[in-house]
Amino acid sequence: MQKQKAIFSPLRLFGAGILTLCSSNSMASGFALIEQSASQMGNAFAGASAFANDASTIYFNPAGMTRLQRQVVGGVHLVNTSAKFDGSGTDPAGFPTSGGNGGDAGGLGIVPNFYFSTPLGNNLYAGIGVTVPFGLSTEYDDDWKGRYQAIESEVKTLNFNPSIAYRVNSQFSIGAGVNLQYIDAKLTQNIDQGSLCLPTQSQLQALGVPGADPALCAGLVPQGSDGFAKVEGDNWAGGFNVGLLYEPTSATRVGLSYRSKIQQQLSGKARFNNILQQQFSDFGIFTKTGVRADIDLPQTASASIWHDINSTWSVMADATWTGWDNFDELRIQYDSLQPDTVIDESWDDVWRFAVGVDYRHNSAWTFRAGTAFDESPIPDSNRTARIPGEDRIWVSLGFSYQATPTLGVDVGYSHLFIDDPKLRENTPTAGTLTGDYDASVDILSAQVVWNI
Repeated sequence: MQKQKAIFSPLRLFGAGILTLCSSNSMASGFALIEQSASQMGNAFAGASAFANDASTIYFNPAGMTRLQRQVVGGVHLVNTSAKFDGSGTDPAGFPTSGGNGGDAGGLGIVPNFYFSTPLGNNLYAGIGVTVPFGLSTEYDDDWKGRYQAIESEVKTLNFNPSIAYRVNSQFSIGAGVNLQYIDAKLTQNIDQGSLCLPTQSQLQALGVPGADPALCAGLVPQGSDGFAKVEGDNWAGGFNVGLLYEPTSATRVGLSYRSKIQQQLSGKARFNNILQQQFSDFGIFTKTGVRADIDLPQTASASIWHDINSTWSVMADATWTGWDNFDELRIQYDSLQPDTVIDESWDDVWRFAVGVDYRHNSAWTFRAGTAFDESPIPDSNRTARIPGEDRIWVSLGFSYQATPTLGVDVGYSHLFIDDPKLRENTPTAGTLTGDYDASVDILSAQVVWNI
């Protein structure tokens, strides 16, 4: 099988243009989602590892459970992204690509959270969090000028995070958790078989491959004989998280936390809708087949501080590092004779910095505000239509209402100002796509906090 794949190496002209697996544009850090708490949304997640005022601390710093009684938190985040492209393109043969700008590739995503925390006695605490740490999607019009680069990109994750915490003394608490994470990805795009067939046929003919004559491409027209590719894959994998909470005084908290990378090894199916299905299948390409792709979802480390100035005001700050540098390339392997698809990613490690303030109007009402600078890990030269992300500035507002001693509600809103992403995507199999995006994000979050 490996020898046959080597013989068919010229077919990379086809194979390399098929996918960019596990990529989506949430307009967040790559495709990571920090939207894990409505209470902290109002502070732009400033002080997240030191907050420890409700059970959402299980995600940000499990050591914070030592400050809680038995509690249930259920939340939802409505994430509305907008990504409007304006530019031009050429097909693999160098002709201007027909079609429009793709419409608004963003849309409305729903990110749910659930947490439960309880004391166990003897300074031990336990809990579980159910979160969506990566995801959202982009979808363009299926006849847009970038259809050979991307049409639909969708990534979904679900993370189960059982955790435990221990209060060492009045100042120090430690916590740890196990993460069991499911990922599901779907990607589609068109393939300009009219432009790619003749160059590939010529190379096959030069190698003396039987049946590789000009008749293979008869009737195919550039931009008029598009094939369609859809790849889907999923996987379960595991990781861990740890945290430390230091309370030097009753008014000040310092939180440190770390989440490990998770090595996902997706497997699934590739399906193709071809103009000449049988001819391509005879060469072992563009045929239904199993696929595999590995991706390391990044590790993160955070340091936060929370300080109560007085009974009315609190201030907080946070610095979070995300290790995207392991995302060097995306390699998709096919069970058929189709050569691997290899996409150069070369993402960078990034930082997120946030500051915020709380104002406690009375025992029932707390008002919040915050801002953050959130770096994008995507180098300008590696930005794609699937992930046209850029640096973001958060502006956030929120409030908490304690309706009864056992029941409270948190609401937060953030608008993300995004530097206009510039796209210069160029591959021999998909052609070129050049232009700019007008992008923004609005997030509305709400959660119920129930002290049992």
